[in-house]
Amino acid sequence: MQEATSQSSLIPLASRSVPHSFLGSYPPLTMLSVAFVSLVAASLASARTFTVTNSCSYTVWPALFTDLNVGSALPDQPTGWEAAPGSTVSFNVPDNWTAGRIWGRTECDFSTVNSSTSCVTGGCNGGLLCDPHSGTGVPPATVAEFTLSGGGTTDNYDVSLVDGFNVPVSVTNNVGCGVPSCPVDLNPNCPSPLQHDDPSGKVAGCLSACAANLDGTPTNSANCCSGSFDVPATCPSSGVTDYSYFKSNCPNSYAYAYDESSGTALWYCDSSLGADYAITFCPSS
Repeated sequence: MQEATSQSSLIPLASRSVPHSFLGSYPPLTMLSVAFVSLVAASLASARTFTVTNSCSYTVWPALFTDLNVGSALPDQPTGWEAAPGSTVSFNVPDNWTAGRIWGRTECDFSTVNSSTSCVTGGCNGGLLCDPHSGTGVPPATVAEFTLSGGGTTDNYDVSLVDGFNVPVSVTNNVGCGVPSCPVDLNPNCPSPLQHDDPSGKVAGCLSACAANLDGTPTNSANCCSGSFDVPATCPSSGVTDYSYFKSNCPNSYAYAYDESSGTALWYCDSSLGADYAITFCPSS
């Protein structure tokens, strides 16, 4: 990847002391039911709450993706939905959600086409519901990224501009951990070579130098940190075209592949706090 509520005070059913005579007076089905309820209770206790709010003046179609090559824990939310201005959706996310991505899509029309081309920015394979295996999203898109560490040490999270920018985004939490964000609209002043226009000619997104393929060699590119530039030592931020445009406007974002050295790209939160996270499109600056 490119950073609470306390655990429930209820004692799981499986750990309670139950008289043998009580258990013996019920048929096996009831015993199985008790075990099932125990599993559900344990699952709920370890889940986090994620809240996605659209504070933009326009409709956004949030998308959600989990890299199944890295982790199999999935949120209990569809992989895409329509969010009208002012709308909020909350859902449970497993405590060990790994390589998760949430982003907004703009200017979408799923009435005739259900593919990555259904949206002007951020579209994904699958259309409204992003394909669980290949629906990572098409640049430009501002992406909130998460790897939670249930039972580990830290949650890692960020707001990534590696795929470019389309919608202002912030990630807040309820335990006082850091707040990655890109609250500024980067579209109006986007450098001309990076502009991504909608059919009317309006700038709808701002591609990263890598996504725009400015040097024409994506497999050996200083903008993409690929090929001979694939380690931090050979891919400093100074070699990435227009890095300063993204980072100066959104200093708490992840602005290129090796932006960790900035100290304000990747954010951490003690996983024992069990933080709940809120993703807001068009947050107040």
